[in-house]
Amino acid sequence: MYGFEALTFNIHGGYLEAIVRGYRSGLLTAADYNNLCQCETLDDIKMHLSATEYGPYLQNEPSPLHTTTIVEKCTLKLVDEYKHMLAQATEPLSTFLEYITYGHMIDNVVLIVTGTLHERDVQELLEKCHPLGMFDSIATLAVAQNMRELYRLVLVDTPLAPYFSECITSEDLDDMNIEIMRNTLYKAYLEDFYRFCQKLGGATAEIMSDLLAFEADRRAVNITINSIGTELTRDDRRKLYSNFGLLYPYGHEELAVCEDIDQVRAAMEKYPPYQSIFSKLSYGESQMLDKAFYEEEVKRLCLAFEQQFHYGVFFAYMRLREQEIRNLMWISECVAQNQKSRVHDSVVFIF
Repeated sequence: MYGFEALTFNIHGGYLEAIVRGYRSGLLTAADYNNLCQCETLDDIKMHLSATEYGPYLQNEPSPLHTTTIVEKCTLKLVDEYKHMLAQATEPLSTFLEYITYGHMIDNVVLIVTGTLHERDVQELLEKCHPLGMFDSIATLAVAQNMRELYRLVLVDTPLAPYFSECITSEDLDDMNIEIMRNTLYKAYLEDFYRFCQKLGGATAEIMSDLLAFEADRRAVNITINSIGTELTRDDRRKLYSNFGLLYPYGHEELAVCEDIDQVRAAMEKYPPYQSIFSKLSYGESQMLDKAFYEEEVKRLCLAFEQQFHYGVFFAYMRLREQEIRNLMWISECVAQNQKSRVHDSVVFIF
């Protein structure tokens, strides 16, 4: 149900909504991607990007360029824009913007813990962390031996603390436990974000419910496919699914018992929005599933900009910019490795 947000939204949110819509107009277009796909070297990519909003971030980079440098600088632009918006935001928008970064925090925690398990250098791992998910005590994650220590020593003072209540065990950390921890944290985070958006009400609740439900369903499918053939039991699998979304609860019951990709497909084709995604794939194929989900997500994120007076545009913009950085990383890697024939395989056009 829409409230009277049109009357009062612009008092606090009008300036920032205008800013984010301005940022959105700077996203790369299909013409830009077509030009980037024609590039022969990374310097050609840099030259083309110099005419876009990434120009100032790349102009002082010396040759030869590396893919990591391009991705790093493009991410830096996203971080600068995010910090500008956060500095200008008032409640409840500032809390909403902070929620957007919690996913990166979870990824960073998992990256550091997994890297430490495999005896990688902490400094090297910190450089790989996403800058939006950094927090003060992140470097000390390396000392934890199990979930309980991880929580007690480090995470109790971070925004992720409430999400850890479900996955504190005394078991030693290994690859399987870490993956379960990542998915349990994500489940708690998505449910919390969903509740927060419902509390905001109005257009924000309506649009964000759709976007978060899609994210929850995509994670449910990915968890199912990745756990086929592992020792994860059906009950454990079901516990990792979020308690909302189009698939909740009956779709989750079906996914929990799936034994191969075709059974997942059969369960998903009962839901019209996902039927169109799976119809693009041939039977037994899951490699192109990620791209199909990304394309559907981009379509939904672009629709968020069709309405005004809601916070969904901030979430949509951050996600679209992250997708753009993934596209640039893929194109740069294909050019650097001389695999131009595969350059269109993973590029998701935004407009």
